[in-house]
Amino acid sequence: MWGEVDDVHILTMIHLARTAANSIPLKLRAYSHRWLLDHGLPSQLPDRLKPKAERMYPQPAKAVGIAVLSKFPEVVTEVRSAMENAVHEAEADGKLNDSPFVKGRMLEARAKARKILFG
Repeated sequence: MWGEVDDVHILTMIHLARTAANSIPLKLRAYSHRWLLDHGLPSQLPDRLKPKAERMYPQPAKAVGIAVLSKFPEVVTEVRSAMENAVHEAEADGKLNDSPFVKGRMLEARAKARKILFG
């Protein structure tokens, strides 16, 4: 009768219902609001509650650190640029949250740039 329903669909429906229900405490509604947004889904949380919910569960910031040490500025520029490009490619592939993948791509790019520069 209901067909196939997976866990993500059920979780989505629970979080949607929680954001819309006035009888649910704000902390739980705010958590569901963040869960929905993190999964690219709309929230039913009223606009008047969204600022408070955002303070309770702020959106995580993504960051990648790149450090290059060389006495030659040209080397620093080229290696850093190669590593930055690797990060941008990982982001385009949707793998920015996969730290080992990003680190591996950055180290590969670093090695290639150094090989080109130093032979």
